[in-house]
Amino acid sequence: MGLATVASRARLGLEAPAVSVEVDLAGGLPALSIVGLPETTVRESKDRVRAALRNCGFRFPPRRITVNLAPADLPKSGGRFDLPIALGVLAASGQLPSQALRGIEFIGELSLDGQLRAVDGCLSAAAAAALDDATLVVPEGNLAEAALVRGARVIPADHLMGVWRHLAGDEPREIVVRDAPRSVTAPGADLADVRGQPAARRALEIAAAGGHDILMVGPPGTGKSMLAKRLPGLLPALPGHEALDVALVVAARDGRFRVADWGRRPFRQPHHTATTAALIGGGSVPRPGEVSLAHRGVLFLDELPEFPRAVLDALRQPLEDREVTVCRAAGRMTFPADFQLVAAMNPCPCGYFGDETESCRCPPETVRRYQARISGPFMDRLDVRIEVIRPRPVALLECGAGDEDSRTVAVRVREGRARQVARGCLNARIPPDRLMEQGRPTGPALDLLRRCADRFRLSARACHRILRVARTIADLRDSVETGPEDVSEAVSLRPTAPWSAPASGGHPRG
Repeated sequence: MGLATVASRARLGLEAPAVSVEVDLAGGLPALSIVGLPETTVRESKDRVRAALRNCGFRFPPRRITVNLAPADLPKSGGRFDLPIALGVLAASGQLPSQALRGIEFIGELSLDGQLRAVDGCLSAAAAAALDDATLVVPEGNLAEAALVRGARVIPADHLMGVWRHLAGDEPREIVVRDAPRSVTAPGADLADVRGQPAARRALEIAAAGGHDILMVGPPGTGKSMLAKRLPGLLPALPGHEALDVALVVAARDGRFRVADWGRRPFRQPHHTATTAALIGGGSVPRPGEVSLAHRGVLFLDELPEFPRAVLDALRQPLEDREVTVCRAAGRMTFPADFQLVAAMNPCPCGYFGDETESCRCPPETVRRYQARISGPFMDRLDVRIEVIRPRPVALLECGAGDEDSRTVAVRVREGRARQVARGCLNARIPPDRLMEQGRPTGPALDLLRRCADRFRLSARACHRILRVARTIADLRDSVETGPEDVSEAVSLRPTAPWSAPASGGHPRG
């Protein structure tokens, strides 16, 4: 008779709460029961553990064995508790010294012959163990993923006997302590491929530099999707802690994270048939949606008016708070959603309203209803709204030697962002109460903004967003103050109806 406790980790969204696997051997008829809110997969572990111990040559104690997974009110799922349960049985029956389990956490699924299989949620377990200064034993198949966590102490194992020999002191395993790899921006689509769109390229650079959400309106074939797909190439590489944030969100949805994707900014492009749950997050057990999978990256919504209005309006809260809370009967979870929104749309159902080369076939009322699918509150949250015009054919045939590539523009974007980070945050995230302090608008700049607000009937939110964009423009030209020329360009990037705005620059029509 004996009692042993083994440390492990559960999987709960982005987190990996600590779980104590308590194994008690008592008198009575031989049986093994698992308590502590286990799901079916966890309850089935008793058969895997019994077979693995016997096939590895250990004695399975003919006692009444009770396994408690504490805390009892935390749901337990998956085969991750097979290894700690097996070690608990060995320690409680005297086949393993209990003191060898101190300071070590274990996760892993057992096959019937004692082999260790990789499990889901290893990345969050490694991150939590590193915060608690604990060593984590993981299956060999999870080593590359667990070693992504900076400073994590990981022991890989491929068999139950290898873990036993390490704990017994016969064959100590090497502890892997590895710094996370550097984030490298993978080469992608180049901005030099976009020709004949100087105004749109300028707007994309401003949006990238300040983290501003952007809407592009124009006829089909003008390059809206091309521009959107080149935005990630303008953004700087993810620092280590942000790369880990992105990886944890992906692992919360898929269970595991591909090491090859480390440091890559997400680019998510959901179809316009996506539901609110797919975009925001949901499920019986809450899982992250597209807005969270685009965390630290880009969320591209093509054919914006084709999305159901309820789905678009559900984006209003994540655009403001940069996080999403999903409430279900099984629990409530909060997922990060600090993404940059890029949206594209045609000005009408046929796509040629206002086009100089093609005639629009839509009645005026049809155009009005199509544009009205996007609510005013949603539109008001977009910092940059531009018209993408059809380029001249000669511009597409030119060699494009004068067009800057993504690497050149990315240097300016990186320098502009560095100035913002030195002040505390990106310009798109400046709180309203600090906007005047960080924006540093001059007197003439504020006078111009007041006149524009009166003429175009701008809301308070619109004025704040114009001032943030103007601050980004000033950062790109390395100016300490925001001048009237910066406000003027920011206003031109926020017309009240971009499909009726001038083709290049200028103020929007009132």
